[in-house]
Amino acid sequence: MLDNNQLLRFTTAGSVDDGKSTLIGRLLYDSKSIFEDQLAAIENTSKKKGHDGVDLALFTDGLRDEREQGITIDVAYRYFTTPKRKFIIADTPGHIQYTRNMVTGASTANVATILIDARHGVIEQTKRHAFIASLLQIPHIIVCVNKMDLVEYSEEVFNNIVAQFEEISSKMLVTDVRFIPMSALLGDNVVNRSKKMGWYQGAPMLHTLETMHISSDVNKVDARFPVQTVLRPQSDRHRDYRGYVGRISSGVLRVGDEVTVLPSGFTSVIKGINLFDQELSEAFAPMSVSITLEDDIDISRGDMIVRSNNKPAASQDIEVMLCWLNDKPARPRAKYTIKHTSNDQKAMIKEVIYKVDINTLGRVNDNSELEMNSISKVKIRTTKPLMIDSYRENRTTGSIILVDDATNETVAAGMVV
Repeated sequence: MLDNNQLLRFTTAGSVDDGKSTLIGRLLYDSKSIFEDQLAAIENTSKKKGHDGVDLALFTDGLRDEREQGITIDVAYRYFTTPKRKFIIADTPGHIQYTRNMVTGASTANVATILIDARHGVIEQTKRHAFIASLLQIPHIIVCVNKMDLVEYSEEVFNNIVAQFEEISSKMLVTDVRFIPMSALLGDNVVNRSKKMGWYQGAPMLHTLETMHISSDVNKVDARFPVQTVLRPQSDRHRDYRGYVGRISSGVLRVGDEVTVLPSGFTSVIKGINLFDQELSEAFAPMSVSITLEDDIDISRGDMIVRSNNKPAASQDIEVMLCWLNDKPARPRAKYTIKHTSNDQKAMIKEVIYKVDINTLGRVNDNSELEMNSISKVKIRTTKPLMIDSYRENRTTGSIILVDDATNETVAAGMVV
């Protein structure tokens, strides 16, 4: 049975004008998830723009520039609930220069919905978005073949696109891919089954999202506790209290567990676990707690508490798959701040091992500068060791971002390999 309170996060991706915002608008509109005042405001805006009916894309295109240009620029998050499940939607831009926003929107998604214009089939942006979804280990992909009304609801056109996408997905680490022919504008196979595509025997999109089994992406085996701060209350009652505060990234920690503090390597035993004024016998990801130890050890922000029999790798040389997000390119040996859990260090891009050709998904031995939207495998050198797991094993301790010290801009996101 489904948990009615279970939350499913999904992202939309696709090229410009493939209908992502319209699809979400139709999903919200037909599932009656729009408040009356919101609907009235959108209807008024639609009339001012000269539309005969409701412009469904306006439900997500909230920025003034987006409405004026008729495109999505920023990642728009929308929330809605059905009797079966709760949802968070991340509507991401289709323009190639905003591919970086797709990385942001998809980073926490359980499902990626990739839209394809039935008239154009699989294009470069389709491959790019599918590859990013694969890199981010999103377990489910729903391929929405949109605008079927413009190809006369042709089964042959749909089958050709399915074959095109299956050819590229076979080269990726994707376990579950589903295909739905639809018309977001007219509502075919979005919330309600289409009467114009009797040849399609699958479920419409909303039913697929409501019934899809999703498992937690939290690693429940490897206990990782990055320390954010040290808690030293000044009150007389708690004067001797020394707690290490943070959010458990993965696994379970219990009172009495033998733990090791990294990178120092000192060992101790968990004396207590506190959640506000509660004393707990155990805590698990993603709880934010305070932990006390039997021994007085020098621990500060950026250190990590782990079980002594299950340690991550501690390394200054890290290989990552890097998505370059900034419009200014980076050259090898450029210096940045690397952020990993609660640990900030200085780092430099030591080497570009290879770049990924989005069209062929092959490797290109090109160690030149990294450009916006490029996806590359690189080697990064840090000033001090980072406690890392591979992204495949642990999303939290296997992910990093790079920040430009001069502008404080996030320039890249990476996944440890």
